[in-house]
Amino acid sequence: MLKKILAALLAFSAALAFAAVDANKATQAELESVKGIGPGIATKILDERKRGSFKDWQDMVDRVKGVGEGNAAKFSTEGLTVNGAAFAGAPAKPAAAKPAAKKDAAPAATPAAATTAPAVMSDADKKAAAKKEKDDKKAAAKQAKEDKKAAKAAAAASAASAAKK
Repeated sequence: MLKKILAALLAFSAALAFAAVDANKATQAELESVKGIGPGIATKILDERKRGSFKDWQDMVDRVKGVGEGNAAKFSTEGLTVNGAAFAGAPAKPAAAKPAAKKDAAPAATPAAATTAPAVMSDADKKAAAKKEKDDKKAAAKQAKEDKKAAKAAAAASAASAAKK
């Protein structure tokens, strides 16, 4: 019985993880369910949305500080949409080109990496990304703790109902 409950919880959480979240309709919690969006960016999105719906991804990138081309591509990959549309303005994984450029010390590698990456992250974007990653880790740890607590409660309820039979 416990296995069935845990399987149902995992299936439910997996379904939530893959559901598309529209930036113009999502709640704070739904925005935070998108990998990479923490409480800070979710709040910024909601604050800007109060001023008016986002017309498209570029409108959102222009209006929400901390959401640049790279983050928009990452959020889109993780299931965020704007008016039902995925982000198409940047490569899906621009961050992958940066570590390769840093590892190669040859001058020829730097211009090639610079031409493939559409935008370079500013220091403020890097700090925001690092903070967001830290917040995401905290949120994931908190969610794991809550999931464990819920599973324990479900197991206790299952044991109590089995004891009554």
